Amino acid sequence: MFVTTIPQYVLGITNAKTVLTTTDATILYTAPSGADFNSSVITSILAHEHSNNSDTLRVFITDASSSVFELFDKTVAGHATAELLTKDLALQAGESISVQAGTANRFHIVASIQEFAIHRTPQSAL
Repeated sequence: MFVTTIPQYVLGITNAKTVLTTTDATILYTAPSGADFNSSVITSILAHEHSNNSDTLRVFITDASSSVFELFDKTVAGHATAELLTKDLALQAGESISVQAGTANRFHIVASIQEFAIHRTPQSAL
């Protein structure tokens, strides 16, 4: 996702990964916050249920003022992998994505993320 009215450059591409070993909400990814960062884009969130039992997964976004918004409450079939996003999800600096399993030790989660910077890193700095 590129917003033409905001100068931005891809700083990095990463995968955020976790195994949900509890039923507590677990932070999957927090968008970097600092003078050089202005956004991150999550292009994919894959959830794999690995215990062969259908189970529920909840996904939340927390904004910079700590307000929490539920995005998904999804049931995933046993041994199935579900793509939770149908479109890119933009995060502003400091916002985070959390995941919560209905039952512990059943989900592996992977999110693919692009991080954007306000300033371009010169090739000589690489």
